[in-house]
Amino acid sequence: MKLLVRNLDRATTEEELKSLFEKFGSVQSCNLVIDSDTGKSKGFGFVEMPKVVEAKAALQNLDGTPIGDNKIRVRKAENKKL
Repeated sequence: MKLLVRNLDRATTEEELKSLFEKFGSVQSCNLVIDSDTGKSKGFGFVEMPKVVEAKAALQNLDGTPIGDNKIRVRKAENKKL
């Protein structure tokens, strides 16, 4: 299951994000979205977890968690239609 993580503190690293989600199970991938002009985080990213049960547990437990100066928002990522 792919999760969208929003409202990240701009200083949050992929390693920090991955380690946060690994508390609930295995993480297949973790990607921060980076601004191509500045090279800095845009404040959101995606975490992919292979087991739906673990992903749902992470979503329920981490949504609203304070990370840095922000409270993150975790949602199921929607498939973008082209």
